[in-house]
Amino acid sequence: MFDLNNLVRENIKKLVPYSSARDEFSGDAKVFLDANENSLGSPLPKWYNRYPDPHQQKVKEAISKIKGVPAEHIFLGNGSDECIDLLFRSFCNPGKDNVVICPPTYGMYEVSANINDVEVRKALLTDDFQLDLIHLENLIDANTKIAWICSPNNPTGNSLNRNDIEMLSNNFDGLVVIDEAYINFSKQRSFVQELTEYPNLVVMQTFSKAWGLAALRLGMAFASTEIINILNKVKPPYNINQATQELALKAMEEVAQVNDMIHHLVDMRDALSEVFEQIPTVEKVYPSDANFILVKIKDARKLYVFLLTKGIVVRDRSNVKLCDDCLRITIGTEEENTALVDAIQEWLS
Repeated sequence: MFDLNNLVRENIKKLVPYSSARDEFSGDAKVFLDANENSLGSPLPKWYNRYPDPHQQKVKEAISKIKGVPAEHIFLGNGSDECIDLLFRSFCNPGKDNVVICPPTYGMYEVSANINDVEVRKALLTDDFQLDLIHLENLIDANTKIAWICSPNNPTGNSLNRNDIEMLSNNFDGLVVIDEAYINFSKQRSFVQELTEYPNLVVMQTFSKAWGLAALRLGMAFASTEIINILNKVKPPYNINQATQELALKAMEEVAQVNDMIHHLVDMRDALSEVFEQIPTVEKVYPSDANFILVKIKDARKLYVFLLTKGIVVRDRSNVKLCDDCLRITIGTEEENTALVDAIQEWLS
C-alpha cells in the first residue's frame, strides 16, 4: 500500500524551508525595499535587478493550459536534472536506501544517486529494450524508494510497454518516476493524464527537446500536490531565473510552430532510418519514438572517429550494455543529415 509519508526522509519532514522576500509578500506594490536588490537597475537594456517569481506561477499556468494538468501539480526545475536531484534528496536516505534503474538508460539517474550516496540496483532491459519485470521485482526491497523509467528511452529511442509500467506502478510502494523527455516525438500517450490513478507517479518532461529550448534549462515534473509540495520545500528559492521564465512564456505562444517542428523532425527521422537500412555495414536501425536513432553498425568506433575528422559529432554508445557497436544519432537539419550520409558513404568507399 502506497503511503507517501513512509517515503519522505525524516529530516525533510521536519525541514523549515527558506522563506524568501517574495514568499512573504504577495499582491501589488510600487516600492520594493525588501530583498536587498540593486534599486538602480542593471547594465542591460531590460532590467533584471529584481528576483524572479520563486514559484513561476505564470509559467505553470501556461503549461497547465497546454498539458491539461492543474498548476498545483507542476514543479519546474533548472533542467530535468534538478528534478532528479531533488527527488533523491527528498526521498532517499544516504547510505541506507536504494533505487532501481533499467540500463541502458539516461546516465544522470546513476550519477545523481552516487552524488547522494544512494545505492543503485540495475534491472537490465530485455534484448528488445523492454522492462524485465521479474528482475525488477527481485531487486526491490523495503528500502527501495524510486524506480526510474525512461520512456521513450535514451539511448535506445523506443517507448517502453505501457502495461509493464502500469503493472510496476500498481505493485510498487515507492515512487515510479517516468522520464518523458522525448514524448512529443512518440505516438504513445503521456502518463501525465494518469496522475490521479497512481499516487506514486512522477512524470518528468522538458523544454529542451521538442520545444528547442535546451539552453534555457527548464524541466517539468508532474505529480500529486503532496509530492509537488515536498519538492517546493526542498528546492532553492529562485531556481528558475527571470529570463528563462519570460522566454518560456513567449515560446508557449507558438505551439503551432513547435508542432510543425515535431512533425518535420519525425519525418526526417523516418527518412534517415530508411537510408541507414540500405547501408551495407549497418546491422540494425532500432525503432525510434524520439528525435534520434540508434544504429548498430560494423566498426562503429572507427566510424565515430572518422566522422569527427569531418566535423560531424554523433554519440558513440558502444561501451553501453546491450548497445555494442551502436551509434546514437540525433536528427539534424536536412543539410546536416545529408552531410552525415555523404560522410559515411565516403568512409565506406
